[in-house]
Amino acid sequence: MKSKSYALEMLWDSFLVLLGTAVYAFGLYYFVEPSNTAPGGVSGIALLVNYATGFPVGIASALINFPLLILGLVFLGKEFILKTLLSVASFTVIYDYILTPLNIPYYGGERLMASLYGGVVTGVGLGLVFYAAGSTGGTDIVTKLVQRRFPHMQLGRILLIVDLAIVGASVIVYRSIESALYAVIVIYANTQLINLVVYGGDSGRLLYILSARYREITDAILSTVDRGVTLLHGEGGYTGEEKKVVLCAVRKNEYHKVKKLVRGIDPNAFIIAAESFEVEGEGFKAMGED
Repeated sequence: MKSKSYALEMLWDSFLVLLGTAVYAFGLYYFVEPSNTAPGGVSGIALLVNYATGFPVGIASALINFPLLILGLVFLGKEFILKTLLSVASFTVIYDYILTPLNIPYYGGERLMASLYGGVVTGVGLGLVFYAAGSTGGTDIVTKLVQRRFPHMQLGRILLIVDLAIVGASVIVYRSIESALYAVIVIYANTQLINLVVYGGDSGRLLYILSARYREITDAILSTVDRGVTLLHGEGGYTGEEKKVVLCAVRKNEYHKVKKLVRGIDPNAFIIAAESFEVEGEGFKAMGED
């Protein structure tokens, strides 16, 4: 029964990855590419390569991702990389062999509108992929590898540095400062929609978990999510029975993973998820940092 449930979960996640990748590819093709913007990431590099050489966007993206996928397979685990491989392969097929041959007319309106809607559509697509604990490859793999080596480094800053470098390159390739300015709009809209789809617009979760199998849950969180766990002493208000409460602060993109983990161990576990607007300390924001 457990293996069947896992298979169904993987099937659903794969469907979300495919759907999200399709939406993402359409947003890039219809809005972003014709506006001559490169909104960071491997897809941004692929758009620059395509503009400069005419090389297909999907194939360029796949070639850049290939060595990163190998590194990810070694250090990040099979499940994550399999979903990433599915996204990378489907993006190549959808962009180069479905959207391009169909020759769907590009959006030809205002560049500002193209940037806004491009960010919104690609953000929804990426949000679906991330919600399924997947990845479109590229900078997602790089940041996870960097965090593995430097666990205290903030992922947002790593992504920002990479994206700014690509946006800066777009000024040279497109020979237009406006390309970089519009790329910032795409990135901002993209980020907001990812947060909305995956996290519901909040900034984090503080989890209180009550379960008789607290030890298994604690070990699973420590080994799988690599987050610190504190065991609180509790007492049942009605029964007077002593209980253990698992307390864990997680980043927003880790919430669904922890929830699935807990439900897989104890379907009857009592979970309280509280909003956490700021977390300071090891593995999160540095103490005293604004």
